[in-house]
Amino acid sequence: MPANNITRLINIALRGLTLASKFLLIFFLARFLEPAELGLYGLLAATIGYALYLLGFDFYTFTTREILKRDRCEWGGLLKDQGALSLVLYAIFLPLLSLIFFKGQLPWHVASWFFALLVLEHLTQELGRLLIAISEQLLASTVLFLRSGIWAVAVTALMFFSPESRSLNFVLGAWTIGAFVALLLGIYRLNQLGIAGWHKEIDWKWIRKGLKVAIPLLIATLAIRGLFTLDRYWFGALAGLDILGAYVLFMGVCNALISFLDAGVFAFIYPGLISAYNKQDSDAFRQGLRKMLIQTLLLTIIFVAVAIVLIAPLLSWLNKPLYLEHQDLFQWLLLATLLYAVGMVPHFALYAQGQDRPIIHSHIASLMCFIPTTWLLSTHWPYLAVPLGLCTTFALILIWKSWAYFVLTPTQYRLLQS
Repeated sequence: MPANNITRLINIALRGLTLASKFLLIFFLARFLEPAELGLYGLLAATIGYALYLLGFDFYTFTTREILKRDRCEWGGLLKDQGALSLVLYAIFLPLLSLIFFKGQLPWHVASWFFALLVLEHLTQELGRLLIAISEQLLASTVLFLRSGIWAVAVTALMFFSPESRSLNFVLGAWTIGAFVALLLGIYRLNQLGIAGWHKEIDWKWIRKGLKVAIPLLIATLAIRGLFTLDRYWFGALAGLDILGAYVLFMGVCNALISFLDAGVFAFIYPGLISAYNKQDSDAFRQGLRKMLIQTLLLTIIFVAVAIVLIAPLLSWLNKPLYLEHQDLFQWLLLATLLYAVGMVPHFALYAQGQDRPIIHSHIASLMCFIPTTWLLSTHWPYLAVPLGLCTTFALILIWKSWAYFVLTPTQYRLLQS
């Protein structure tokens, strides 16, 4: 078997182990913690995930394209510039994020965990993105496994055998250790790559140029990711913290699909789409996009089928009637996730061409669709308002991006072009 195929299999295995670990963790949390505690864990994780964009400003979208265009001797200067921007963003947003606790959106007893995890998650996320961009997918998967996988396995085992470990603080502590170890590995590998240019002075002009590219994309990202944060707060307000625990459980299962597609499909194919378009290789572009579409549809169908079959036995194993009572939430969240997953194919097709405007517009429109739709539905069906709002919104995004791809893509790069 060629070395490239072996590397890809190992990469997918690591990503699969990471997903399995997160899947086990969410189910053991559902079994051993009270639903309200699981709801709080979901709020904390979603808020950290959203705040990451404030610390990074999606600047990697600009840096990635620049790195793929330049020699390795210039990479150090680019990364140094991005680091300087991050320090400025830390100084601005870390104090502002404390308002979450002052306003009572999250309790103070998780504040120290929140800020420690936020910084560690941001640094390891940026390292992972860099490793993927420079075709170090295997190491990126290893970093992700340490960041999101191995500690979850350890926590799951300890919670099963040791009742004393069944607390939210124990889980957050293990998460912090895992992210820190992942950061150390990423830094170690970065030092081995022989990247030059670190002594270059910070180029604020280049940073401003990058911000002009990144900020519109950031606005779009904040809009689309805002859905995955606002939905939890809104659902908790409509249904209560206990039932929010069921929502977090079901959404955790559904998100496994997106994580697996990111690892096994998108991370491998989208850099090639960018390179093919920059080289004006329309055949390679179409071939890569066709492969992305087929693999996305195939994995999505398999995931949905397996999830529908296994969800009832898994909920029965939890031995908590609340989750079984609200199982109908799962089918709507699964549909929303399916629509989101398929919509990522035209998303990457547009991104690879530098066609950022339709991506930005569709993401902003998604939030503008989600808020009024969910509000209207909440007056009649408060329990299902948020899941139905997500389904409507992701259907809109899928249609918008697909239309933009066929309209804006040059004829020779279109998927159906022979």
